[in-house]
Parts: sequence; C-alpha cells; structure tokens
Amino acid sequence: MTHRLEDVIALFDGLFQPDYNTCLNRGGEEPLYLPADDSTPFHRVIFAHGFYASALHEISHWCIAGARRRQWEDYGYWYLPDGRDAAEQRDFEGVEVAPQALELLFSRACGLPFNVSVDNLGGEAEVDRDAFRARVEARADRYLRDGLPVRAAALERALQTFYHQGADLEHAVAAGRAILAPASMPS
Repeated sequence: MTHRLEDVIALFDGLFQPDYNTCLNRGGEEPLYLPADDSTPFHRVIFAHGFYASALHEISHWCIAGARRRQWEDYGYWYLPDGRDAAEQRDFEGVEVAPQALELLFSRACGLPFNVSVDNLGGEAEVDRDAFRARVEARADRYLRDGLPVRAAALERALQTFYHQGADLEHAVAAGRAILAPASMPS
C-alpha cells in the first residue's frame, strides 16, 4: 500500500474545503494552523516536513477544535517545546490524549503503524511512554464505542474507503461526505 501525501491532501481538501473552507498544506519545520485572513481566503492545516504521520496528527487537532477555536492561530493553544518539567509534561499529555487517539484511528484506517508522541526528548521530566500509549488507546476505544466527532468520522470513512476498499479518491471523498451531509451547519 502506497501512502502519498497528495492522496491525504486530496481526501482532506475534498471533504472539508467546500463546507469548512479549510485546506491541508505541506509545511516546513513546525506544524501550524492558520485561519483565513486578508492574504489567504481559506483556513490552513499545515503539517511538518512533509511527513504523512504529521498530516494525520494535525488533522486530528483540527477535527477536535470547535468553530470558535478554528478562528485562532493554532486554535489558541499553548505549546512548550522540548524541555518541559513534570507538570508541563502532564499538561501536554492531557491535551494530547484525544488528538493522538484520533491519529491512532486514522493510522489504522490508512494501514499505517502508529507511535505515540510524548514530544519531550530533551525534557527534565521522566516520561512513561507506555502509560501514555495506554491512555491514548483507551481514548481511541472510547471513540469507537461512543462515536467519533463528525469531521473525524468523515475522514476515517474516506481513509478506510480509499486504503482498505481500494476506491478512487472521488469515491472515497463521497463516502466521507455522506457522513457530513446530515450535519446542517459546520461544527
């Protein structure tokens, strides 16, 4: 199975550009979400280094962010780079459980391996990667039991349709858009 960035970009844009005015863009060093502004008339989910896993992770954050947060750069969240202390790492992991759970489900839908990211390689805090992975997996199980957010469900369906059922991009997008159709307003 081949995982081309052009495919995930086409799936995302086909699903979300028409109703959410949002596009997925390949970026540089750091991922970033930028709302539409005077120079760019659409919202941008920008993933880092052209990595497929980074695209899935940034999409996960977008799928969770509500309409108000999608009006703010990086959804208005804080981010502390490597070097976090124990309390900062706990806070980081607390906000990362849900998006990484979606990323896990998206990775499965693509047939890709998933690795949790504790994202604190140079930090002074000791990180229990196995415990964090267990929390992410438990949250993914809860999503499967209780239902995914609608945008996440649409993308997961499109990814499944494209990668596991062998549909072309047009049919995969249509499968995902069928989940979005019942929603009367973007959320």
